Amino acid sequence: MEGNKVTIRNFVKEHFRHFNAGEFAAAAKSLTDFLSNGGKMFLTLAGAMSTAELGRSLAPMIRAGHIAGISCTGANLEEDMFNLVAHNSYVRIENWRELSAEDDANLLLKKLNRVTDTCIPEGEAFRKIEKHILSSWKHADEASEAKLPHQFFYDLLNSGALEDEYEAEPENSWLLAAAEAQLPLFVPGWEDSTLGNIFAARCIEGKISSSTVKSGIEYMIELTHWYERMEQPLAFVQIGGGIAGDFPICVVPLLHQDLERDVPLWSWFCQISEATASYGGYSGAPPNEKITWGKLAVDTPKFMIESDATLVAPMLFGYVLDL
Repeated sequence: MEGNKVTIRNFVKEHFRHFNAGEFAAAAKSLTDFLSNGGKMFLTLAGAMSTAELGRSLAPMIRAGHIAGISCTGANLEEDMFNLVAHNSYVRIENWRELSAEDDANLLLKKLNRVTDTCIPEGEAFRKIEKHILSSWKHADEASEAKLPHQFFYDLLNSGALEDEYEAEPENSWLLAAAEAQLPLFVPGWEDSTLGNIFAARCIEGKISSSTVKSGIEYMIELTHWYERMEQPLAFVQIGGGIAGDFPICVVPLLHQDLERDVPLWSWFCQISEATASYGGYSGAPPNEKITWGKLAVDTPKFMIESDATLVAPMLFGYVLDL
């Protein structure tokens, strides 16, 4: 302890000794050393991390310069912005485990979209952002411009057009911190998000050309260029599984095997997931399995924390920042 102050690092050192706690302690110390020695973190966000308000701990990591890039789902991209402008209208469900199908149907009638224990209000969140971003899409379409999905979000946030509508504290928005820093962002499968669905609907109506928003293939091409340019060693920190993690980690075998280019492997790896490998899902694949795919090396530091990312990730970032 520093005087009477209990820091996250000291608490972890004292109490996190074995099992998942021990794995967390080892991973947190190793990552902190890695960053202190000039490395950078590449973060992947699956699940509902933005609705869980991970930005409260992730935004300071971005502002501290520890994050080199982020891969996230379309849901995490938009839900941080939804929270930023509609925070006061979110509804917390205290007894969500006891809800019946009829209870959820009533939430639908109230236009409250439930994410476990939290409901995102359609009118205050989806429709408010739709109005702004639809204008951006139309402007780009009329100018025959095409951008990646997150670039429309960055432009909207950096324009200041939403500032009068903020309800959450801006410093707690990881997307706003990323936009201000022009952080490299990769959003594979954006089409399955709420705003991705809205974009598809406007294309079906003939109001916008589908080529106005660039595709996942163009994200992969951008990722290969970015990875080749990176000079610092990269720690791959994966929250959850799915496309947010699978998409970017594949850039190394793509460069090695398909383009036959000499690039370093990911230098450090940690996954936070409650998935189980025995179920046959990629999300629970142990780190050593990734060696067979040419993503990690035998001597790459590897950690697997089998726990709830909404608990572990803020602790990990707090440890790194020595809070």
